[in-house]
Amino acid sequence: MAEPGRALPVPTPETQGFWDGTNAGELRLQRCDSCGKNYFPPRPFCPGCASRKVSWFKASGKAVLWSYVIHHRPVPGFKPPYAIAVVQLAEGPRMMSNIVECEQTPEALQLDMELEVVFEKQNDTITLPLFRPAKD
Repeated sequence: MAEPGRALPVPTPETQGFWDGTNAGELRLQRCDSCGKNYFPPRPFCPGCASRKVSWFKASGKAVLWSYVIHHRPVPGFKPPYAIAVVQLAEGPRMMSNIVECEQTPEALQLDMELEVVFEKQNDTITLPLFRPAKD
């Protein structure tokens, strides 16, 4: 019997632009065309001023490690230990993700360490944005 895989998100009309971006190898965010606020997660209105004049843009993919926890228990689709992280994107918003290509220890996972996005294709619909230590 096959092991169950990682639980995957289900795109909605509000998030489809984000998932289209990750499938194309781009981290896309939304920006309010009225007040200029960049935000995540996607929604049809600005969380700052409530304007519905919003647009998508390609983010840099650069971030810093803002917070994390190292999970040691087995969960379908993950091999422990693994980091569940909150990253602060260069454009301002924070997002939850996983840190890859790095030891999953407090010594290796330093707060404020520079990160870059990498994409992991899960199926024809979902490609996940994950983060690794920046190579620059």
